This record gives sequence, structure tokens and C-alpha cells, in this order.
Amino acid sequence: MIDATMNQRMQEATRLTRAGKLKEAMALLLGDGGGCKRQQAPKASSQPGNVYESTCQFVKEEVSSVKPEAESPSFGRNTRTQEAPDWRSKWTSFQGMAQPGHTPGRSEEAKPGAFTAGSFSNRAGARDYKIFLPSSYHGQAMPLVVMLHGCTQNPDDFAVGTHMNQLAEEQAFCVLYPAQPISANSSRCWNWFKASDQQRDGGEPEILAGMTREILDTHKLDATRVYVAGLSAGGAMATTLAMTYPELFAAVGVHSGLPHGVAKSLPDALAAMQGGAPGVKGQGSHPASSVPAIIFHGDRDTTVHLSNAERVAAQYAITQGKGDVDAGRVAGGHGYTRTVYRDAMGEARLEQWRIHGAGHAWAGGSSLGSYTDPKGPDASKEMLRFFMQHHH
Repeated sequence: MIDATMNQRMQEATRLTRAGKLKEAMALLLGDGGGCKRQQAPKASSQPGNVYESTCQFVKEEVSSVKPEAESPSFGRNTRTQEAPDWRSKWTSFQGMAQPGHTPGRSEEAKPGAFTAGSFSNRAGARDYKIFLPSSYHGQAMPLVVMLHGCTQNPDDFAVGTHMNQLAEEQAFCVLYPAQPISANSSRCWNWFKASDQQRDGGEPEILAGMTREILDTHKLDATRVYVAGLSAGGAMATTLAMTYPELFAAVGVHSGLPHGVAKSLPDALAAMQGGAPGVKGQGSHPASSVPAIIFHGDRDTTVHLSNAERVAAQYAITQGKGDVDAGRVAGGHGYTRTVYRDAMGEARLEQWRIHGAGHAWAGGSSLGSYTDPKGPDASKEMLRFFMQHHH
């Protein structure tokens, strides 16, 4: 059992890791404190947040958007305990800490119960990734969930914020986290708004599809149960993958994202994020895919306008019918309205969740990750429930 002191050390090590201080983080985990001094938790900045493609700013939401700079305080020097190897290994595997010594383009041997780094390349380009194989994996054909992070995020941060590795351990599936480098986008956004990255057999879609297929082949996973999900720019790229590679992905999850093809340039992207403009109105809104989809969006999102959730849904043919609407509220958290569209057999083909009072953040996520809202509903669990109902 990990006691409160250990939890505090893990939280502080997470903060140091995201700040690029891997040496100090590892020193803290090893028990010598890494020279950390006790300090007060920094206050959230009132200044505009992260820059989108060096131009569009991400605005911090009230409560919802938790930034790495506003995490837990330092907890000072701690002594080594005999339990350290067990909890340190578990934290490294499940929480998504960057592995010491990993450099871009370098691959590590993927092992059950571990979160390891790798690299993929094909004719369209190259990307690093991290992969989590649950401890129950021994070569059997498990499902694969591909997780696309948002702007300024990385696989480690996204894994922590979404709890997806912990859920993979519990539910026995594998998780792949492609990484967008600064060399491809200055804010690490997936380039959903570039025409060259909206095509099948070209650009980022070809890289991501190729990476997914390589992981399937290497680990002998179940090619009929492959799913993709993403947040913000990652959500936009997820729906692009559903449009361009429908034979590969059995279902898609789009959180606070945008529709496929709605923008062809950065000015288009900025207009689309604000809810549309004459230059982009109507683009990408026609039904184009039969891939099952689950969509989440906060109705107080000031980064990606709520109308984009409607435009994403409109790209799936099933929404031309009538949906069943229900409402609920998370205990001590947000209320929500869910619309479910079913096929003639009564199977849910699309779910659209409107989260009341939520901003630009992964619903139900951990406050240890960026752009998360612990007030729910739990988007990760709901996506997995929906995903596992579908296969090719």
C-alpha cells in the first residue's frame, strides 16, 4: 500500500518531470529529496495560457483547466524506505513518467506492466510514441486504444491526466500514445488544420495509421478492436483518422475537438475554433463516416466553441436520424446531457455528451495532468464502455 507520504513524493516527482527536471525527480523517488526545498503551491496565473501554433491562445477555464504549473507543492527531503522499489516501479509504469535516458528516436523494449518509449517512421515521416502493455499481456490478441494528446501536452502528461494506463491494467487492453514534436508544430499540436495532414496516404494520418499497424503486428494485438481518441487538436486528428482510415479504427472518441476538413489553414483554424466564419462555414459538415463515435464537449469551453461538437456529430451519417436524450449529474460534479443515436438494430452508433459548466478539459481526469476536470463525467471510462461495444 502506498501511504500519504509516498503519494506526496509521487506528485512532486510528476511536477519535476514535467518541468524537465528528471534528475531531481528520480532523486526524490530514490529518497534523497533531490535538493528540493519546501515551498507554497504556486498560484494559477491570470495571464493568457498556452499559445496555439504560436498565435491562438488557450484560455484557462474556471476550475476545469488544470495546468502543470498549478500542481502540488514540494514536500522536502524524504528518507529511503524498503518499499521504494515497488511503488517507484508502479508509479513509473502506470503514471507515465518519462524514462530517464530516453531520447527522441530511441526505442525501448516493450514489456508487460511497463510504459515504454518507441519510434516509428515511414515515407510520410517519423514520430516517437509511448506504449503501455498491461501486466496481463502475454502475447494474446488484446484491443488497442490510440490516444492523441492536445496542444502543449505529451504522452506522459496525457496518460496521467486520462488515467488510461490504470484503466488498461484493470480492463486488459493496450494503449498507444503518439507524440507530436516541436519540430512538427511549435505547440505540439497535431496539424488537423493543414490540407496536407487531412488526407489518406499522406501526412500525419499516414504516419499515425502506419504506427498503429506496426504496433498491431509487433504485439499481435486484435486488429478488429482498434480505437482512437483525442483531446482538442488530438480530438480533431482522431476524427480525421476515422474519416481517412475507417477500416482500421472500429470507433473514435472526440473530446473538445473539431470536425474533419473544417479548416485548410491557420486563419481557418482560428475561425473554426471560435465557432465558424464565412470562409469556413459549412465545410466538413456533411455526413462522411459510419465509424461509431462518442463526443464530449463542455458548454463553457472558450477555446474550442461548443458548436464544433455539433459539427463533428454532423459528419457521421447516423445523426441524420433522431437521437434519444437523457440527462444526469455527477455526484458533487457537473451535470450533462447525453444524446444517443442508434441504428435499426438498436445499437448505439454515436453518443454526444454536453457537459454543463465545463471548460476546455478532459472530463473526469486527474488534476495531476494538464487540461483536466475532475468534476466529471468520466470521459475515459465512458469512451471505453462505448469502444468495447464495437469491432470490425
